[in-house]
Amino acid sequence: MNRRTFLSVAAAAALALGAAGCNADAAKNSDPTGGTTAVGTATIGLTYIPNIQFSPFYVALDKGYFSQRAVKATVRHHGANEGLFTALAAGEEQYVIAGGDEMMQAVAEGMDLVAIASYYRTYPVEIIVPADSPIKTPADLKGHSVGLPGKYGESWFGLQVAMKSAGLTENDVKITEIGYTQQAALTTNKVEAIMGFANNDAVQFGLAGFKVREIPLAVNVPLVSISLVTTRAELEAHPQVAKAVADSMVEGIAAVKADPDGAIAISTAQVPGLAEDAAKKAARATLDATLKIMVDADGQVSGKLDPGLFVDMASFMQSQGLLKKAVDPTKVVSTAYVSK
Repeated sequence: MNRRTFLSVAAAAALALGAAGCNADAAKNSDPTGGTTAVGTATIGLTYIPNIQFSPFYVALDKGYFSQRAVKATVRHHGANEGLFTALAAGEEQYVIAGGDEMMQAVAEGMDLVAIASYYRTYPVEIIVPADSPIKTPADLKGHSVGLPGKYGESWFGLQVAMKSAGLTENDVKITEIGYTQQAALTTNKVEAIMGFANNDAVQFGLAGFKVREIPLAVNVPLVSISLVTTRAELEAHPQVAKAVADSMVEGIAAVKADPDGAIAISTAQVPGLAEDAAKKAARATLDATLKIMVDADGQVSGKLDPGLFVDMASFMQSQGLLKKAVDPTKVVSTAYVSK
């Protein structure tokens, strides 16, 4: 299953019942302001249980950004064992938030997908080690153990980037598949490093008081981060809906950046337990870290994707044996459906 985890395993277990209730209540997730001249409807797949990292969508729904663009939107949180693109392929969703690399892999397996807007502008995966670790660069992983959920998804792709940037191979590193137990594995010395997320694992370590060092994968990461993805058939059939969804998402990100506390308040209706003080503190820390990877180098919000990076990504993934067949990178990205 090629999808990232947005929460720790413990948090996931605690929120599972709330997620099921949220999925079942479509009206709760729909844009409350309605719309009398709708150009269409859109179900947007959010790839894990309700979480503050999805707050741009919760805010966009609450503030009516979708309905102002004449689209009746609904968000749908994926089940724990659901494939990333399963609902999209089945027509249960028209859009999904997914890594550009995960999408590229799905295209190589036969899906006709297109990324139309950026959600995370910086790749969120990094190497995380204890603060007193001798590992300070990707090259220092040589001879050491590194834990990751498995040899799939963004953590695996990120490790491939780190090893290649350091001139290492899999034979140089002790790769340990630990499931979604990165935090426990590092704190108990089961592994010496983990592949984690800057806006999840690193934040959780900080909240727990465990000091870590975050190590970038490379100077230039040839992977596209989380994006708004749809099918080519959907784009051709409903181009105005696609533009409305992309622009509403970007406006939601801008609103969250402008008022993080307001975003947390709005998100309490979607994320079970978020009204509690401890949960709010954790959510703010997570949101602050998430906003750092949602903006560009100048701190600005933009949904425009870089087609050149898709070319680099296709080349890298092909060279690493991560694609079943070659993918034409010019066909899996479009910049025509987002205004800024």
